[in-house]
Amino acid sequence: MLIGCPKEIKNQEYRVGMTPSAVVEAVARGHSVIIETNAGIGAGFPDCDYTAAGAEIVDTAAEIFARADMVVKVKEPQAVERKQLREGQILFTYLHLAPDPDQTRDLLDSGVTAIAYETVTDRNGGLPLLAPMSEVAGKLAPQVGSWTLQKANGGLGVLMGGVPGVAPAKVVVLGGGVVGTNAARVAAGMGADVTITDMSMPRMRYLDDVFGGQFKTAYASRGNTADLVAQADMVVGAVLIPGAAAPKLVSRDMLSTMKPGAVLVDVAIDQGGCFETSHATTHDDPIYEVDGIMHYCVANMPGAVARTSTIALGNATMPFMMALANKGWKQACADDPHLLNGLNTHKGKITYAAVGEALGMDYISGADALKM
Repeated sequence: MLIGCPKEIKNQEYRVGMTPSAVVEAVARGHSVIIETNAGIGAGFPDCDYTAAGAEIVDTAAEIFARADMVVKVKEPQAVERKQLREGQILFTYLHLAPDPDQTRDLLDSGVTAIAYETVTDRNGGLPLLAPMSEVAGKLAPQVGSWTLQKANGGLGVLMGGVPGVAPAKVVVLGGGVVGTNAARVAAGMGADVTITDMSMPRMRYLDDVFGGQFKTAYASRGNTADLVAQADMVVGAVLIPGAAAPKLVSRDMLSTMKPGAVLVDVAIDQGGCFETSHATTHDDPIYEVDGIMHYCVANMPGAVARTSTIALGNATMPFMMALANKGWKQACADDPHLLNGLNTHKGKITYAAVGEALGMDYISGADALKM
């Protein structure tokens, strides 16, 4: 199979879909790889690393999309990229379709077979291709939130860890999954007073058992959430429903109960965001203010630490990418129901229920797609 990896073109996205190590694996198994020139430079991988691994360097993304049997990326294809996709081609990347009807329609029009990292599962019910970026984003959230809390950036002017005689910042993390746990650990490590909320009692027991003393837990009822948000200096939105739009846990009305200059960090913005007042921002212009509350809603947070993120993502995606290349998408998905869960579109059909339901569009099952 000919595998192609274009340079990412989303604003300040420095990650790359394939590492040189992934190229070595693909070439060793008899596949060919084409990489757009300078695709890996932002993550610290120059073209010479890819050629040494056995890849061919090409000048343009257009050549990647025209020639490749499978296109491997990081972020969802942008409008100019979507126009170059075609039926019979595999697209393997993050998609986050539920809050993005324009992208969904373009993928359906192209007929491409699109497999989304974020809906591939594992035998434990986890999301193995989302987890590494969730870990990165979770650890980044308190860092960017503490920067936003600085007075010069519109925040309250509160130091995360406080000083003797001055209380630390109060941080509330909504969601006790991978993002939330990592956010709570880092915020607590910075000395903040941290509370993490979740609706799963087993999950909260686990967090108490493993991290007891580092941060507190609270049941994520509407009343508890409202009370905690009103007291918080920083709120991290970290709730995910796989493949679906994120629930709106903080309404605009709730902003009026918060301290002026408090900070909302919405790590779920790729899936539409946890806060009613969220809209996606970029690393160029990451924060904005609504009703006196500062919002940090960068849609590709892990892109800020591109080398770490690229290597972590590559470690996770490589086995699935190789299965797709070695077997073709149909056989690979037939052999692995967890990879089949990643199938989001095929031949003009939505193939993931949560996406169809979120967008109010017709969909078929992945199993039915295998018969097409």
